[in-house]
Parts: sequence; structure tokens; C-alpha cells
Amino acid sequence: MDHGPEAIDDIASPWLRTFRQWWTLTARGLLKVLRNGEFLFAFISPAFLALCFFLPLRKIMDSMPGMDYGQFLMPIIILQAVSFAATSAAMRSAFDVSGGINSRFRVLPMSGVVPFFARLATNVALLVVSLICGAVAVLIIGWRPNGGASGTVLLFAIALGIGLLLALMSDGIGLVAGSPQATSQMLGLPTMILGMVSTGFVPEERFPEWIRGFARNQPISQFVEAMRAADSPGRVTWDVIQPTVWWCVGLAAVAGVLLVIGARRVRV
Repeated sequence: MDHGPEAIDDIASPWLRTFRQWWTLTARGLLKVLRNGEFLFAFISPAFLALCFFLPLRKIMDSMPGMDYGQFLMPIIILQAVSFAATSAAMRSAFDVSGGINSRFRVLPMSGVVPFFARLATNVALLVVSLICGAVAVLIIGWRPNGGASGTVLLFAIALGIGLLLALMSDGIGLVAGSPQATSQMLGLPTMILGMVSTGFVPEERFPEWIRGFARNQPISQFVEAMRAADSPGRVTWDVIQPTVWWCVGLAAVAGVLLVIGARRVRV
């Protein structure tokens, strides 16, 4: 059997070709993100939200016993940062479908997973930048890490994990919706409702009694509670983290279903 350099090159060339295709599409995606100003908006979005709520509500909230509104707002601002990355992921996949780029990829000698992993790499890069920008925004309004090194790492690991799952789910939504307009409608209203009716901006007791159960148990509030626990010494317990874990399992399942449906739709 021939194991010479030419045989090794023949074996390695498909993998090398796949890597080069992935790298080319990833570079294309990152360049498009840079040109569109998404890295700039990754900072503007959480900073604008932080200032809009912190400035008018700080005096009212700080008057509550034990309340530091800068610390209180931190999780929802970080989640706003990762949701921006997720929304961009959805629009990116929707534009690929509506622009016909996926149809052109199908006629090329390219694995069907290459465009997906290229979008994923672009989304992860934007997600990391968004997390950094969100951290800068909350530091500006007065948040300071209280959970020590391990708590701070856990806090951002939770945010990164949630952001990755949201990006995967949003990528699937973009593929299924097939148009930027439909994608925007599918993401905009649920995100706004869940964000506003959550314990991210005001404590649970400030909500009317009839809606407190929803405000307390919906996913964003549970994510917020897990992040606050990570930022507080001794508060991380399984009872606190468990709802976030199960919501993340649910997000992963939904993301998987949407990506499978979207992949089949793209191949049609």
C-alpha cells in the first residue's frame, strides 16, 4: 500500500479544502459584521438600555432597603448584549436564504455543514464582543463583581452559554422564516415582552400580584436570578441554578428542531 507524501496529500486534501472553505466563509461573515457596524452596535445597544433605565430609576430604586440599582441591573444588561448577538445571527441566516447564497453553495463541491459552522463562528465572535461591551456598560453604571473570581467566571459562563443557545435558535429561526422581515417579527415582540415583564428591571414585588408568577418563572427572570446568584457569595445552589439549566435544555431542543427544519428547507 502506498503511504508516500502524495497519498497523504490525497487523504488530507478533502479536510484541508473543507477548512479553507470554512475559513473563507467565516472571514466573509466577520468582514460583513465589521462593515455593517455590528461591533459598534454591540456596545451601543446595552449601553443605551443601561442609561435609559439607570438614570431615571436609580433614585427610586436606591431608596429601597439593600438596593444598589447598578448591581441589580447588571444581569438584564448582559442578557440584552447577548440577545443583540442572537438577533444578528437570525438576520444573518435569513439574509443568506433570501439572497439565494445557500442555493449557490449547493452547486459547489462543499459540505452542507460548512456554511452553518461559518455562521456559527461569526456569531460566536460577535457574542464574545457583545459580552465584553455589556460588561463595560454595566461597569459604567456602577456594577462591581461581588462573587470573587469564581463567581465572575460563572456569571459570564452562564451568559455565554445562554447567548450561544440563543444564537443557535435564532440561526434556525432565520432559516425557517426565510426573510429578514418575518425574522424580525418573530423575534421582536416575544423578546420585548419577556424582557419588560421580568425581574431584570424591577423586583418581583413591584409587579401587580396577578402577574408576579409569570414574571418570576419566565426564562429571562430565571436567567437573571442565576446570574445574580453567581455575583453573590454563597448564593449558588442547585435550587437556584436548576430552572436555568432546564430552560437551557429547552432552548437547546428548540434550536435543534429549528436547525433541522431550516436545513431541510434550504436543501429544497
